[in-house]
Amino acid sequence: MENPSPAAALGRALWALLLATLGAAGLPRGGESVCSARAPAKYSITFTGKWSQTAFPKQYPMFRPPAQWSSLLGAAHSSDYSMWRKNQYVSNGLRDFAERGEAWALMKEIEAAGEALQSVHAVFSAPAVPSGTGQTSAELEVQRRHSLVSFVVRIVPSPDWFVGVDSLDLCDGDRWREQAALDLYPYDAGTDSGFTFSSPNFATIPQDTVTEITSSSPSHPANSFYYPRLKALPPIARVTLVRLRQSPRAFVPSAPVLPSRDNEIIDSASVPETPLDCEVSLWSSWGLCGGPCGRLGAKSRTRYVRVQPANNGSPCPELEEEAECVPDNCV
Repeated sequence: MENPSPAAALGRALWALLLATLGAAGLPRGGESVCSARAPAKYSITFTGKWSQTAFPKQYPMFRPPAQWSSLLGAAHSSDYSMWRKNQYVSNGLRDFAERGEAWALMKEIEAAGEALQSVHAVFSAPAVPSGTGQTSAELEVQRRHSLVSFVVRIVPSPDWFVGVDSLDLCDGDRWREQAALDLYPYDAGTDSGFTFSSPNFATIPQDTVTEITSSSPSHPANSFYYPRLKALPPIARVTLVRLRQSPRAFVPSAPVLPSRDNEIIDSASVPETPLDCEVSLWSSWGLCGGPCGRLGAKSRTRYVRVQPANNGSPCPELEEEAECVPDNCV
């Protein structure tokens, strides 16, 4: 039998390598599950704001503007795309969305990812919520190669704070999940250094990564989410996804959830009462010591309330203090 030439052997080796590469291209990255569900699935997504004055009494925005939520913007995608991720830097589009609620640049980034890598199957959005405790909803479609869902909603007003979900997988092996529900907590996009809801623009230089805002971080008393008595913040929002069934004749969506017109949560019993302790200023300087000659006089100093207590928080201490003294200019 004739031995193959070196060129032929090299050709067969290159062909085997090419087949192996093409075969691996369609597989998920290491550690990721394989979705083998056949038909695409449609879901309703309902965003529920839980940002109430009872749950978050500190610096709660009442006007100019009052507490509210931006529109919801999301995508159904594969593992090749990431809209945002904790401990990573946000894109320019997400920065614009988190700081100002402008979605145009983020939409362009999502479309570019879909065209270049075919990593985005569909984009979905839901209307803004005009109060802190309303609801909004939309519908979306996922398929086997694009079973992940990500979205963001901006906290209004805020420097660059948002809530959202990063790459929630709606596929479970060979079937679609019937529903999924997640509590949502605030995140800092890392592009603005403001501490309070109404802080003026103050760019973070250099830019920081996305971090979760907790009851103790950032550890600054001026922070709007700083509640040192709490181990964890109550959820500021919740998202629920429910699979929609499709009949052989026509697709019948579930009844839409209309946005709330006021600032009241429907189930008030489920709203946690976050205690807010009284906060006072530092003492002022002592006033002049007044009194008759030959006797002890009195001087006083004052302080003022910076944050009124709420929900059984610690009451305010005395705001005025007196002390004996020797008169400076006795009469």
